[in-house]
Amino acid sequence: MFAQLGLIGCGMMGGSFALALKRAGLVQRVVGYSKSPSTTERARKLGAIDVAAESALLAVAGSDLVLIAVPVAATETTLKAIRLGLEPGALLMDVGSTKRDVVDAARRVLRDRLSAFVPAHPIAGKESAGIQNADADLYRGRQVILTPLPQTDVGLTQKATDVWSAVGAQVLKMTPENHDAAFAAVSHLPHLLAFAYFSAVVNQPAGRDFLSLAGPGFRDFTRIAASNPEVWRDILVANREEVLKQSQLFRHALDALELVLRSANAEALEDLIRGPSEGRSNWQMGALRVGPGTGR
Repeated sequence: MFAQLGLIGCGMMGGSFALALKRAGLVQRVVGYSKSPSTTERARKLGAIDVAAESALLAVAGSDLVLIAVPVAATETTLKAIRLGLEPGALLMDVGSTKRDVVDAARRVLRDRLSAFVPAHPIAGKESAGIQNADADLYRGRQVILTPLPQTDVGLTQKATDVWSAVGAQVLKMTPENHDAAFAAVSHLPHLLAFAYFSAVVNQPAGRDFLSLAGPGFRDFTRIAASNPEVWRDILVANREEVLKQSQLFRHALDALELVLRSANAEALEDLIRGPSEGRSNWQMGALRVGPGTGR
C-alpha cells in the first residue's frame, strides 16, 4: 500500500495507472499535475486523482510513489522540476516508449537520487489519448518492461515489479539498449510504415476514391496511423538510430519482393511470401523474445 501517488501527466496512461491502483486498493491518495488545469480537473471528476497540484514539484511532495506520464521529450524537464521534491525511499517510474534517452536524462538530472528511478514501459495504449480514455483495465494482461540501472535500488525494482503485477501486468526486465532495439522492430517501425503507407495512398490523385473502397485489410494495416502525432514524433526522433536500422532491413525485404515481382516469377514470389505467412500464423502475440543481455 502506498500512502500517496504523485502523478505527473494526467492523460490516458497516467490516469489508467491511478485508476488501477485505486481499484486494487494500493494507494490512499493521488495527487496529480498536468500543464492544463482543465485536464487535472477532468481527472479529478473521473476519480483518477484526488487533488490537483499547481506544479510537478508539489505533486511529488509527500509521495512515496511517483509516476511520470509525459511525452518522452519532456522527461528531462520534468525530472529537473521534481528532483528536489522526491521523498527519501520513494519509488520513481516513467511510462516512456523509449528508454535510452530517458535513462540518459535521468543520469544527467537525478545524480544522487538516481537509485530511486525504475524506468518502465507498459506495452499498452489506445489510438485516442486523453484522460477521458483512461481505463483501470488498461494494463491487465499486458507486458510492462522495466529497465533498471546498475545504480537502481534493488528493493525499489522489486517494489516496481510488485505494483505492476498487482494491476494485472506481466513484468519483464531488459537493458535500455535492448529495449530500444526490440521496440524499434516491433513497434516504432510499424508506426513509421503505417504513416508512410496511408500518406502514399491518400496523396495519389485518386487516393480519396481508393479509400472509399478500402476493406478490413487496409483498416487493420493502417490502424496505428491514427496515433497521436506529437507522441510519435518524439518516440521516432528519440529512437531514430534503431528505427533507421530496422527501416533498412525492411527495405531489403521489400526490394527482394519487388525484384521477383518485376520478373513475374510467380514461384519465387510464392516462396518469399510463404515464410512470413507461416511465421505469422504460428506467432503468439505477447510472447516477446528477448536477446542476449536481457532478463526477465
